Amino acid sequence: MNNEQLKEKILSLDPSLNISEGPQYLTLSVTPEKLHNTALLLKNTSELSFDYLFCLTGNDLADACEVVYHLESTKHAHAIVLKAKTANRENALLPTVTDIWATADFHEREVYDLVGITFTNHPDMRRIFLDEEDWVGYPLRKDYTDNNIVTR
Repeated sequence: MNNEQLKEKILSLDPSLNISEGPQYLTLSVTPEKLHNTALLLKNTSELSFDYLFCLTGNDLADACEVVYHLESTKHAHAIVLKAKTANRENALLPTVTDIWATADFHEREVYDLVGITFTNHPDMRRIFLDEEDWVGYPLRKDYTDNNIVTR
């Protein structure tokens, strides 16, 4: 399917979805409340079959945080971007997609560790790189100050 056909198919399943055309991929933006169901729809609809999550990135925005999911169908050789923005930065929450794509497990833990987005219902939501007990803050947030640098 080309991008226009993908857009038509996705909108036929849920006309309320917000889809825009990016330079390479269609970008589907959803609310946190719609993220999990939309992800299931994208994976389980046979004409779409987005069975491969090949990238998951967390972004710190001015008023919220965002996660960008790059999805591909290995069966149909098409790809899409799915974005979900948290309600705010202070309590950045999104539902996990580990039950849909197993590759999300470590990606979500990395985003939690470095950006501070908590993925609700994640099976093991804890820091993956930084010291769980001693580290304060999230290094990829714009307001982060590094008090952990050792000076000589």
